[in-house]
Amino acid sequence: MKKAMLRSLDRKLAAIRADPRSTREFILADAKDADMAFGVRAPGPRGYLARPGARPAQFSPEVWTREEYGYRNLPEFLDIIREVTQQGLVDIMLMSAYVSEQLTIKEGLFENSQVTPACRANDTTDVWAVRHGCYTREPSQPFRSASIDQIQCGQIECDREEKGVPGANLGLYSITFLNELAQDREALRWYKEFREEAERKQFRHFLEVFDPNVPGRVAPEKLGEFINDQIIRTLAGVPEAGRPDFLKIVYHGPKAMEELAQYDPNLVVGILGGSAGTTYDAFKLIHDAQKYGARVALYGRKINQAEHQLAFIEMLRLITEGKISPEEAVRAYHGVLQARGIPPHRSLVEDLRTTDPAMSYDGSAARRAVVEVQNNPLARAESEAVSSPAAGPLAGNDWPKLANGSPDFAHMNSAQRLAYDASRFGW
Repeated sequence: MKKAMLRSLDRKLAAIRADPRSTREFILADAKDADMAFGVRAPGPRGYLARPGARPAQFSPEVWTREEYGYRNLPEFLDIIREVTQQGLVDIMLMSAYVSEQLTIKEGLFENSQVTPACRANDTTDVWAVRHGCYTREPSQPFRSASIDQIQCGQIECDREEKGVPGANLGLYSITFLNELAQDREALRWYKEFREEAERKQFRHFLEVFDPNVPGRVAPEKLGEFINDQIIRTLAGVPEAGRPDFLKIVYHGPKAMEELAQYDPNLVVGILGGSAGTTYDAFKLIHDAQKYGARVALYGRKINQAEHQLAFIEMLRLITEGKISPEEAVRAYHGVLQARGIPPHRSLVEDLRTTDPAMSYDGSAARRAVVEVQNNPLARAESEAVSSPAAGPLAGNDWPKLANGSPDFAHMNSAQRLAYDASRFGW
């Protein structure tokens, strides 16, 4: 059997558990599993495509308008997954079992990659966000489409002894606690059965815990405490061999995050991204969550709906490494878009605003506030905030460097960051 390579996920998990207080190691995941929720809309709008470009589809003009077929198709979606994986800045690529089969088992995309392939291991009804459906508003019910064998090997029975695991060997298992006895007990029974099967088949998993998907079950200001207690209570009866590698939860603020992250150094806490929101929402969320104890972030819609996914991921990584602030990252990101001639979804001033993105899977919950950031260096006229490509040194390698030759982000100005990004991405 071929020996598995040590991927960045495993190296980082070991470092985090060895020294959780001082390490800056941070695990970043791209969640490209939305086909198990949204169906046709899952690949996102076609405004951004990978370098191979469009994979033309044949639509009848007498039936469709141009606006009606504005979503990427699956081949275009797979191209983006390939490109993000080859970029190598995320640690995990989360996919549906079918997409993983195409790229992991049949194509071998991850064979020599530091990126770990993962699959959504269950699909509770609160992620069934199909058009014209109402499932996401009904109390969540447990359900699993793919078996562990199918995720690992692409078939109902997996011969691990002889061939190893050609597919993904990491899965996302999701629970939505409702604060209702019968439903929560049933959800935990399904999780118990999954855990025991996973342990027998040596299948690793991480645990996603959603907030209740129906209103009125827990007061909003008490959700952090409710979720924290549910997590600790649920895992208290689980020995180490059956425990998740890490958690994925809604970020309920500094107090709730610190309480959970400091309870047990072996419990690695991560956040989910929620709906897309502004660019500053995404960058500020990952910065604040890391500051107060999170060591993992799984961003789905925030990445998939970005104007340029590779540049967006680059900024996330620079923030977690402490090389750039969220405010600086928004400026640099808009600079990249301008250099590439990509129209931004919002003006820079609008992208400075922090909102309260909906955290339900279909993004239907109302946003509660829109606040403009005060004393923000980005709150300048757009004409001053993003350097013109003609004004800055965008050619060569004209930017500050450290003694070892690596970029000195702390002393870069906006034009120099834009030049660095242009050089890194080969623009």
